[in-house]
Amino acid sequence: MQELLEIAKYILPALVVLAAAYLVLNKLINAHTMHKSMEARYQIQRDALPIKLQAYERIIIFLERIAPSALILRVYKSGMSAKYLQNELINAIKSEFEHNLSQQIYVSNAAWEVTRNAKEEMIKFILTIGNKLDESSGGLELTKLLMDISANVAKLPTQIAEEVIKEEVRRYL
Repeated sequence: MQELLEIAKYILPALVVLAAAYLVLNKLINAHTMHKSMEARYQIQRDALPIKLQAYERIIIFLERIAPSALILRVYKSGMSAKYLQNELINAIKSEFEHNLSQQIYVSNAAWEVTRNAKEEMIKFILTIGNKLDESSGGLELTKLLMDISANVAKLPTQIAEEVIKEEVRRYL
């Protein structure tokens, strides 16, 4: 019995030291792992920020390009009928949008939704105004009507979308 107590005197403190060492090492390893994980996340975010900002830039360019004034300057050619111009304007919007589809990966859902809504609203805007004209109307009449109505609208859908996008980008900077 005396021998058992003698052995326990040595083993019990050793077990306590072993348990304490295990707990300390476990905490250190967990802290190190968490630090490495946070560092990796920070690195990913730091590397992704320029890509995200570039995507927001592309969306702003898209919105600028589908605004009536910019769109008309690029698409209108002398002698176009109003109906043909209307179709070309809509095709240009759709083409621009398709060209920028991949940007949705890098921007928030809200930013992409407002961008998509601006595209749809601009198409509706052009269709609505184009439907006010006769079949025999020329493209110049549609151009004038689009520009007049655009000038009198408080904010075009593209302008509203740009404001939302810019506000979102400010949060990143």
